[in-house]
Amino acid sequence: MKTKPTLFYLFVALLLCNSTYAQKSSLNIPLNIQRAIDKDTRTLEGKPGPNYWQNKAEYKIKAELEPKSRKLSGEETITYYNNSPDTLKQIVIKILMDLYSKGNPRDCEISPNVLIEGVQPKGIFVNSTEIKTDGSKNSLRREGTNLFISLEQPVLPKTKAEVKFNWNFFIPNESQIRMGAYDSTTFFIAYWFPQVAVYDDIDGWDVISYTGQTETYNDFSNYDVEITVPKNFLIWSTGILLNPKEVLSTEVYEKYKKAYSSDTVVKIVEEKDYQKGLVTADEEKLVYKFKAENVMDFTFATSDHYLWDGSSLIVDKISGRRTFIDAAYNKSSKDFYTVAEVARKAIESFSTHIPGVPFPYPEMTVFNGVGGMEFPMMVNDSSAPDLQGTVHLTSHEISHTYFPFYMGINERKYAWMDEGWATMLPFDFQTANAPGYDPRTRNAKSFSEFAGNEGDLQPMVLSYELRGASYRTASYRRPGAAYEFLRQMLGDDLFKKCLHEYMNRWNGKHPIPYDFFFTFNETAGQNLNWFFKPWFFETKYPDLSLTAIHTKEGVSLSVSNKGGLPLPVKIKFYYEDGTSEIVYDKNADWWRNGKVGILTIIKPKTKVKKIELGNSQIPDVNLNDNTVEFK
Repeated sequence: MKTKPTLFYLFVALLLCNSTYAQKSSLNIPLNIQRAIDKDTRTLEGKPGPNYWQNKAEYKIKAELEPKSRKLSGEETITYYNNSPDTLKQIVIKILMDLYSKGNPRDCEISPNVLIEGVQPKGIFVNSTEIKTDGSKNSLRREGTNLFISLEQPVLPKTKAEVKFNWNFFIPNESQIRMGAYDSTTFFIAYWFPQVAVYDDIDGWDVISYTGQTETYNDFSNYDVEITVPKNFLIWSTGILLNPKEVLSTEVYEKYKKAYSSDTVVKIVEEKDYQKGLVTADEEKLVYKFKAENVMDFTFATSDHYLWDGSSLIVDKISGRRTFIDAAYNKSSKDFYTVAEVARKAIESFSTHIPGVPFPYPEMTVFNGVGGMEFPMMVNDSSAPDLQGTVHLTSHEISHTYFPFYMGINERKYAWMDEGWATMLPFDFQTANAPGYDPRTRNAKSFSEFAGNEGDLQPMVLSYELRGASYRTASYRRPGAAYEFLRQMLGDDLFKKCLHEYMNRWNGKHPIPYDFFFTFNETAGQNLNWFFKPWFFETKYPDLSLTAIHTKEGVSLSVSNKGGLPLPVKIKFYYEDGTSEIVYDKNADWWRNGKVGILTIIKPKTKVKKIELGNSQIPDVNLNDNTVEFK
């Protein structure tokens, strides 16, 4: 049967269209991302498309903390800007504290003592229309940590909506997941206010519920926040304190001002200051006022007995722009007496060395809390038992300023796009500032212990689908090693050129993995998919092996890549005269073909006694076939 010409041409056109992505990229591109490329919001070159857009909001929040009851009450007005081409028939609000709500799914056990009925927003209005809770047409619907508001008047493209809330909840003093009451008068407050969920060009509304393991995904927004606490409570927060003279005592204010321009650490509040009396203004209630612009979240901490150190650092040599760097801590946390200085050195390293991008925020506070968790301009860190732990935790959490906050990463789906960088970026700093500590070896050892097992899943599996060691390996260990070996393979100069181009294109936006892959390919001027596929899309694992024999010419070596994961080849020769030599072959063919070994002929000046493949910084699941000894 003959095919009609018009149908034939239509068939050919569809065939060509479907093969476009396969021709331009050997990486599998899911349909929702293909649609974004078709709409010109993303590109196959890794640049934002000509039609790229993202929404934003302005938050005006007034909150009050009552330490004795642990009750936090607040009211807020959100101005939400719909920059998308879509008409929004609903608004999705994140109530992240509903993690503690009875019946909600969680990734970990929590104490029944801190279970709540759910945060109860009251007085909810959208564009002055009250949202009912009685089951009527425009009433609320809640699922997990999401609150869905159906709109009688949709939000049209290029317009804005105003959303108002009153709410309260009780801060958990047990099972403190990323926030909580750490003693009767010390609190770290995060994930604490209703936020508009992200509406983006990939998925529309972000409706992935927060269950405790994966972190969050927010738009870049502006915050105007007032927080009321009792007398003698200091507050540290995202943003800039607008009224320090009104809330601090005269003596503390003078030291605070000095620290703001000091190149050395100033003891702003010491134990003796509390012993003298007030460290704040003499008012029964204090209202701290903060402002933060173009940030992805807002968090704060408060205490009436924490010590406070601070200094300032020029982070941009060209403009002279400074960042205020401080630490707030319990007097019993002996390691924290040096944290302000460690943080200062880390920020200087990040600004000038790697990533080599001036620290983007005007302030950074390291708060002595529980765990290790990052927020814009703040991190919440436990006390560490030694200098190595202090340097590691402080630098890891501060490096998150770049990923996810500077870059707008969706941590719910792609945790490796921020945790992997926060693993790798501080390697040099940690090695130089924690004597005896080798973070590369630590990461390689952890990765090797789990790699190749059935739970070793590729990072491109969406992060909220992963649990336990699978999540940890796919989010931290595997990508941390991948970024490091990509740097070694490309060399520092080309690697940083690619990294800077990626950051320049996507800071303040919402990059996805393909934006990273495609940007590196284009900037490097080479197709790196041979590296990206096994590391991020496949379940290849690190396993190199060595065979060697003596020949008339010297020694003949064969290095085989059994696991298929591209890894650097480092070979150490031990000679009978007591000398040794290290050969590092980073440009061998095995980089691009994991199934084929490499063959090298060595002509040593004296007889070889032993040959070792690899080292402690290169992961390998089986070290039993990495050494050859000659008798």
